[in-house]
Parts: sequence; structure tokens; C-alpha cells
Amino acid sequence: MLTAFKDVARQKLRAKRKEYFGKYPDVFTKMYAFTRSGTARAMGYYPYYPKIEKSDATEVTIDGEQKIMLGSNNYLGLSNHPRVIEAGIKALKTYGSGLTGSRLLNGNILLHDELEARLADFVHMESALVFSTGFGVNLGSISTVCGPGDMIFSDQYNHASIVDGVRFSGAAKQRYRHNDMQDLEAKLAASDPKVPRFIVTDGVFSMEGDIAKLDKIVALSRKYPSRLMVDDAHSIGVLGPNGEGTSAHFDVTKDVDLIMGTFSKSLGCVGGFIAGEKMVIEYFKHHTRAMIFTAALPPSNVASVMAALEIIRSEPERRERLRENTEFIREGLRSLGYNIGESVTPIIPIIIGKDTKTFQVWKSLMDAGVYTNPVIAPATPPGRGLLRTSYMATHTREQLEFCLETFEKVGKKAKVI
Repeated sequence: MLTAFKDVARQKLRAKRKEYFGKYPDVFTKMYAFTRSGTARAMGYYPYYPKIEKSDATEVTIDGEQKIMLGSNNYLGLSNHPRVIEAGIKALKTYGSGLTGSRLLNGNILLHDELEARLADFVHMESALVFSTGFGVNLGSISTVCGPGDMIFSDQYNHASIVDGVRFSGAAKQRYRHNDMQDLEAKLAASDPKVPRFIVTDGVFSMEGDIAKLDKIVALSRKYPSRLMVDDAHSIGVLGPNGEGTSAHFDVTKDVDLIMGTFSKSLGCVGGFIAGEKMVIEYFKHHTRAMIFTAALPPSNVASVMAALEIIRSEPERRERLRENTEFIREGLRSLGYNIGESVTPIIPIIIGKDTKTFQVWKSLMDAGVYTNPVIAPATPPGRGLLRTSYMATHTREQLEFCLETFEKVGKKAKVI
């Protein structure tokens, strides 16, 4: 009763303030005018912020119903691995739930330094620096490397964290067409060679599932002297002879200046890192605002990531199972007639087109027990709505066969195949 009374009081106060600001310019105007989410909820097509009650990686429970998870980046299925969980619990008991401060001042522990040494060794770089979020790595690193007076060349499909890092840097920017080396070269050739140049690209593109043409980008970075950074968020644990990422996949690590990675995909946790020359990383440690002014990654996360990294090293068969599962589902989707673009990784987009149709297909799949991610502009070009699906080493063949059967039923009913 008291809560209801307070709610009414708050509504009256908001209405009064809204009326007052009606006479003046109001920064809240766009918020009061935003109705898309409410309309989608009313129509039963709101796909975001699902309330997951339970998860064992390949399956989740929502509203008491089991769904096969095809919307996770947990490529190697390590988030629920007993060794990963045990390592996190041990660190939690040793250090507590958090470090309550930045690493620069009071939040640095031996585990951070140990993880950085292991990560640098894993990706064949001199040094590495751990951040609390992957987004923060790109936001902080790019805006630390570059500033006004520099020029950044960025793939049109690069992740939002790269886009924001470029924007916050204040550097001039050139977006080249997705994986179009002719366009990149034309833009490099037209640039002023007296201006410092920096090329940044995703290794695996998070919506399309295709791989950057890194060998060709390296060649262009030599022809038109430029520093080169690769975002390996979706490549670590997936590409390379030992899961080291895109640079190792193309055997060009020695020609790449910076490798970025996250812990929220194959490593099954949260956080991220940047790796490169020791002197460059030392500069990052003392100048990167997104790292200096952020609380340190909790000890349990650090320990869990170290355990996951060791499993990646010692169990190469997980990558092989991931490859087999991905090839099985990719072949199945193509044979059904779905447009899955140029994907060659565990990220497989199912390209639908119109936003409304994308949400309709998503809802039908979810109701049938298959969890996918509907993606529309600005995450994809307008009119290229898609269902982002991703696969794990731990998906069973029975689960994948059920998904293909469901894709067939739903696709035919929706007339998208």
C-alpha cells in the first residue's frame, strides 16, 4: 500500500516537472518520446534483456522453459567448466569479492601481473595489460594511441567499442568498405604521408562471422607506413594453431603492433587486454584513462580467466569440436536455403532483411525452444536485419539437429526459405 502511494506521488512529481520544462528546452524530450520498446513489449516482440533463470552454457531456462542457447559467445563452453569455477572460488575466498579501487593505486594484485605475463606469451607479444571490460580496452587504447593530428583507418563493420575509441581520440578518421582492400588502399594512398597513420580492424567480425583479410592489411600497412591494431575479441580460442587469434591464423603476428582480446567470449568470463611492445604497454599503464580510472578486475575473474587460458592450451580438441559443430550447422543452414553471408567462424548470421520479419522469426524460434539474437540497424546496415547465431564446442549433435529441424519449420512458415 505504501509503495503504491509512493509511486503515485512520484508520477505526480514527474508530471509537474515535465509541465514546467514544457516552457523550456529539455534534454529529456527524446526520452519521453521514445516508445519503440513499449510498443514491442505490447506486441510480444521485445527481444532484449531476457530474464534467464538458469544456464548450463548450451541451454538456458526462461519463464520455466528450456531453450537451446545459440546466442552466446561462449565458444569453447568454458564458463561452466569445473576448473574455471574452482579457480574463481579460491580467489574469491583469498582476496574477497573486489579490490575497491583502480589498479594504479590500490587494486593491483599478483594475479593481475601473472595473467598479463601469460596473455603476452599466449599471443606472442612482449607485454600485456588487463582491463576490467573489453569495451574499455578499445575505448582506452585507441584514444591513447591516437589524437588530433593523427589519421585512423577503420573497417566499416568494426565493433562499437572501436567506433567510440576512434571518436574519442579526436583523430581524423577514414572508414573503408568492409574487408575491401582496394578501398583501404585508395584511402591510404590519398592520405598525407606526413600524418601518423593507424589501422584498426576486428579479427572476426562480430555480426557477420567473417575474418579480416589481415595478411593483405599487413601488406598495406608496410606499403603505406601505418601502425596496426587487431581486435581479437571473437578470435582468441577460435583461430590460430593454438587459439592465439587472427594474427597467428595468418602467421603475421610479428607485423601487428597491437592485439586486443576479451575474456567474455572463449575465456568464459569478463574483462579484456591489450598486448604489444613493452614500452607501448608501459605508456598505456600510465596514460589510458579507461584503465586508470576504472576499478580493477575482481580477483575471482582474473583467476577464472587464467584457468580458462590453461584449458585452451591443454585441450586443443575443444577447438576441433567447435569446428565440427560449426561446419555441421553451416552446411545444414545453407542446404535449407538460408542466407548466411560469408561466415567461416562459429558466428553464423541468418540474414532476414526487414526488421519486422526479423523479430517475427526470432519470436517463433524462441517459442519453439531455440534462443537467437535479433540484430537490426545500427548494428547492421538498414534493411539487413539478421539473427545472430553462435555455436559452442559443447553443443551436442542432438541439440544442433533439433535446431536445424526448428529452423526448417519456422523458416518455411515465415517464407524466408
